[in-house]
Amino acid sequence: MESLDIMLLGKEYRVSCRPENREGLLAAVAYLDDKLVELAEKTHSSGEKLAVMTALNIAHEFLQHQRGNGFDMPAAKRRIELMKARLDGVLGQQEKLF
Repeated sequence: MESLDIMLLGKEYRVSCRPENREGLLAAVAYLDDKLVELAEKTHSSGEKLAVMTALNIAHEFLQHQRGNGFDMPAAKRRIELMKARLDGVLGQQEKLF
């Protein structure tokens, strides 16, 4: 784990993350900061109320996106595991040929 300094609404925070998650975390920080700024400008809110309202908006967006696309994460994971098992079987047979 490494420490990473991030900025949200002009305030600095130190968080821990794995090196391989750094890019994704920085993208999430940028997204969150944009949403915080956007909602602060619209509502003139700040502090805890702004944080809760922003979290609620992001959760709503996520659920709308998830439902709107009909995306079923557990089903997708099952399909990926099935494909992986099939590939492992085929590749195992190929190794026997050499």
